[in-house]
Amino acid sequence: MSDIGFIGLGNMGAALVRRLMADHTLHVWDLNQAAVDALVADGAKAANGPGGVGASGAELVLTCLPTSVQVHEVIFGPDGIAASLPKGALIADMTTGDPLATKEMAARLAAEGIDMIDAPVSGGVSGAEQGTIAIMVGASDALFEKVKPAFRSISPNIFHAGDIGSGHAMKLINNMISSCIRIATFEGLALATKAGIEPKRFAEILSKGSGRGYVADTSLPKFVIPGRQNQDFGLALMHKDLTLATKLGQDMGAPLTTGNYAREVFRSALNQLGQDVDITQIIRIFEAAADVDICAAQDDFDR
Repeated sequence: MSDIGFIGLGNMGAALVRRLMADHTLHVWDLNQAAVDALVADGAKAANGPGGVGASGAELVLTCLPTSVQVHEVIFGPDGIAASLPKGALIADMTTGDPLATKEMAARLAAEGIDMIDAPVSGGVSGAEQGTIAIMVGASDALFEKVKPAFRSISPNIFHAGDIGSGHAMKLINNMISSCIRIATFEGLALATKAGIEPKRFAEILSKGSGRGYVADTSLPKFVIPGRQNQDFGLALMHKDLTLATKLGQDMGAPLTTGNYAREVFRSALNQLGQDVDITQIIRIFEAAADVDICAAQDDFDR
């Protein structure tokens, strides 16, 4: 698969394209022309819409979009890739998508002689840039083996989660767990700050104890404590993921007490902070509840 198509050039998609370009020719498209131009300047080839990606000669097309609704549109819409892809081609959806919608799209494509798998990623834009990101693949054994060489250009951390839809299910569960840890950690940070513990010291201690993890190791010291810096992941996107995760739980008959609570905390944060804020900004909800300012408190310790 020397030629690969890629649709969806946001922060994550662009980082994945740059990894792939080291070993492959990339045919790219996005509604944001500036994003396309930036990658063309680095060596990618611009396609004329989703249909142009399908007609590029690529046997593998990757999608990395906000939701499964957009994935459906670029595949089956008026200028969709399904109409121009050759039989035997493969679509790999790297969106954090709806497993049931993915299964439906895969079944429809199979009737047209086109394969589809799901392959969402976790590890942030930095993980994509550094080649350490986790890729969770939902596919048959044969299709997993088929796509694995291309994915190795992105990261060695490629996991076969199960059949179609399993990658998306795993990603939603991962994000649900991450969100639960995030809000518990932020709540603890607000309490620690009010109790007089230096925020940086709180993060340092937590990262060496049983509460350690990405939020303690990375989010707190890199983004939250030094002035609530953006992580380039929207609060609304994580709420979307939580909504999909809890819907999956409902569909599967699995109670998600903590996951549903996290979804409602994120919903409340969106109502208070707005639809376009970064995920880091949810710390403000916990600061307000505890009547503390974590960044100001850290500034006082630094003086």
